Amino acid sequence: MSDELSNHQSHLLGNQQKRVAALVYDGLCVFEFGCVAEVFGLARPELGEQWLTKGYRFDTLSIDGTAVITQYHAQIQPTLAATELTQLDTLIIPGWCGVDQPVPNALIAMIQQAHQAGVRLVSICSGVFVLAAAGVLNGKTATTHWRYASQLQQQYPDIQVNTDVLYVDNGSVLTSAGSAAGLDLCLHLVRKDYGQQVVNTIARRLVIPPIREGSQAQFIEQPIPCNERNRMTPLLTYLQATISKPHSNAELAKFMHMSERSLLRHFKAATGTTPAEWLIEQRLQCAKSLLEQSSLPLELVAEQSGLGTAMTLRHHFRHRLNISPTAYRRHFSNQLNKTMTEQK
Repeated sequence: MSDELSNHQSHLLGNQQKRVAALVYDGLCVFEFGCVAEVFGLARPELGEQWLTKGYRFDTLSIDGTAVITQYHAQIQPTLAATELTQLDTLIIPGWCGVDQPVPNALIAMIQQAHQAGVRLVSICSGVFVLAAAGVLNGKTATTHWRYASQLQQQYPDIQVNTDVLYVDNGSVLTSAGSAAGLDLCLHLVRKDYGQQVVNTIARRLVIPPIREGSQAQFIEQPIPCNERNRMTPLLTYLQATISKPHSNAELAKFMHMSERSLLRHFKAATGTTPAEWLIEQRLQCAKSLLEQSSLPLELVAEQSGLGTAMTLRHHFRHRLNISPTAYRRHFSNQLNKTMTEQK
């Protein structure tokens, strides 16, 4: 992307900043907090001047308004008063100081107040225990780090705990799996708010894949060796550059000068999945961008993204995203039309 948003995407920004705050607390999980601050708190000159006034405004909020000491003994002074809680668009709970630590009544009251006011509530990793204690997850599906899933289910039987996903989106309440899955959920929020183009820019700066879908498993049994990632880099680059073309394992094996069996083994070690599955995810990302940023007919969207036909496009959107391509496009068109009406 250039240093300016496209005309279509700039309209999606709206007239006001979206206010996001992270809860800070004594014993704050620094990694999870860092994920939130990195996505929502950084200035982004690469998104142009409009982002400064229409992008995210990021704050921190503590239970009683006083400074907190993180798990690594750094001090954080909150920037937002509790009286401004209901003015937020999103409140994020980046972990919790211990899954066996009781959640203070004052914090439970804050979460319930925010929920009643329509603030979007988000937890990362063990932060789900705060939302659970406040009762806002009763009757809903949630996830957390796989290490804490059994305890969450035992303590809160009214919650359906899913350990096989990176994050769960219930609309007004969202939860992520452990640690780095918080980044995936944060990028998912950005996509909902501003679209895939902004996500791509943020992910590029983070040097991570733009989106890992929430349905992707959170736990890979074997760590990915650096040499496997490096070995597959030429192939991944080639596939992204030729996303609209059909590919077979035989062709890819020939490209990498190895047998099909070796290709599948090395590809799985580097990415955690098969070439076919990896290509579907990449093609879905491409299709999303085309739906957001163009008025191309579905047949052309399917063709340019490599999904082939409109029927195949619809199948994968329904199966993996639980929404039709037309409804997905309509969502962004409605945002655009609403913003343009407000600007008249």
